[in-house]
Amino acid sequence: MKRIQYLLSMVPAGAQVICLSDMYGTINSPNFPEPYPKESEVRWNISVPDGFQIRLYFLHFDLEPSYLCEYDYVKVEANGEELAVFCGREDSDTEQVPGEQVISSPRSSFSVSFRSDFSNEERFLGFESHYSAVDVDECRDRNDEDLACDHFCHNYIGGYYCSCRYGYLLHSDNRTCRVECSDNVYMERSGVLSSSDFPNPYPKSSDCLYHIELEDGFLLSLEFDDTFDIEDHPDVTCPYDYVKIQAGEKEYGPFCGDRPPGKIQTESNKVQVFFHSDNSGENIGWRLSYTSSGRSQCPVPVKPLYGQLDPVQIQYSFKDHVLVSCDPGYRLIRDGEELEHFQIECQKDGSWNSFVPLCEKIESRRSRRSLPSILRNQILY
Repeated sequence: MKRIQYLLSMVPAGAQVICLSDMYGTINSPNFPEPYPKESEVRWNISVPDGFQIRLYFLHFDLEPSYLCEYDYVKVEANGEELAVFCGREDSDTEQVPGEQVISSPRSSFSVSFRSDFSNEERFLGFESHYSAVDVDECRDRNDEDLACDHFCHNYIGGYYCSCRYGYLLHSDNRTCRVECSDNVYMERSGVLSSSDFPNPYPKSSDCLYHIELEDGFLLSLEFDDTFDIEDHPDVTCPYDYVKIQAGEKEYGPFCGDRPPGKIQTESNKVQVFFHSDNSGENIGWRLSYTSSGRSQCPVPVKPLYGQLDPVQIQYSFKDHVLVSCDPGYRLIRDGEELEHFQIECQKDGSWNSFVPLCEKIESRRSRRSLPSILRNQILY
């Protein structure tokens, strides 16, 4: 209805208006095939359903010629834009006839106007034309900057629909493909997380929440890769796409652009990484590595005499383990029990969960057997 009202608003006063909504039809000058009358003005407003274009071609054309078609003419318009003006019987430097030309509307409506002035020096028969609605292939006719669909486009008569690659969901706009990316929980002491499809462009219209959750006593550190590309704006801070980090009471970001933030020491064992993307852009996204360290340090344990510690480190943090073992010829004794090896663990309060056991020399069987004889000889003499 609005489209028809717009077309009617463009009609000169006194012109006859004919509205056409059939999928095809014929448009003739008044009295065709007899000569058209003087001082005549007719406008045909053609409208077909969305998803179609209109094509117009002329079967016969015979109008009074004039410089730049200032006397009699046929004009074709769409959305206020002039597509063509015809007059005369043959092309000249100042006049154009349609010939076999096919005129297509950019959308599903356009208008054809005919005007004749107050005099004709000869008999001119006017014109006969035919129009028809043709399906628009929305999947083929869009350019790279205005794609009909994010991933896959499927054309049908009168319209099209979109679908997405496996693992993606169709957004409520029915053309953008987004991802469901808020169920990821990372519980390892170190790891890597990134925007979806990195280093390929990340999905549009998505909100992703990544959780890193470690045991109390750990502190998390984050570091982004040098390859960092999130849509930004030269004057406004991250209005389109951005990544934010929440660590306890602290918030870092938003971050965007092509320069990664520096290393972030969060001072927390729990971190949330939030990433938002809007419905446009072809940026490749981000990737970060996270590591953890203990909140408290344990003192370096003292190696037992005739024993070994593994691993040997300059410092030990929460959850670090040390394996205690003895040199050949010695045995590990803890609480009167002989062990092959023993493991101690650094606790979050900065203490070890146990003391380091001792290594005792192993006596040979021969020594144990001869001992009673020696003692006996000592008694005899």
